[in-house]
Amino acid sequence: MGAESKPSIKRRLREYLERERPAAFSGEVWETLLAHLAPVSESYLRELLRATGLPFEQPYAGIVSHTFEELEASLRQMLDVYLAAMAAGDRSRARYARRQVIGAKDRAKFQARNFRLPEPARASKQEMVEWMMIWLENPAVFPAWVEARKRATAPPPACAADSPESS
Repeated sequence: MGAESKPSIKRRLREYLERERPAAFSGEVWETLLAHLAPVSESYLRELLRATGLPFEQPYAGIVSHTFEELEASLRQMLDVYLAAMAAGDRSRARYARRQVIGAKDRAKFQARNFRLPEPARASKQEMVEWMMIWLENPAVFPAWVEARKRATAPPPACAADSPESS
């Protein structure tokens, strides 16, 4: 007698979504899915849920860091969650938000050290590590810091004398 195999996590997720039809991935849906699909890693579940295109609440959406724009948006959203949790005295939610940033920082640090990646990609990941370190050291400072950082690293605007119209 062969043991019946359990359906894959993807299939079980698809069946859940067809049955429940959530409009968005809230904390309640997130917790339900973690329990329903156990054992499943949060990162894998997050990847599958992002692929659906449905809205995804923070802190459960985690930190997206494919581009600096995504990273900034994710960190700002996580800051909102973190500050609201601290103001409400919800230390568990605040810790969870910080853990998401710590995990993303650790992944970016690992990628920054991966010599199979081209140097520009490693440098970008190292810069992303810096952004997340600032967030972790003092989350409330992050918005002002990131604006200053973007101004400091932006290419200088073209001078009027350099434009084709002035030739």
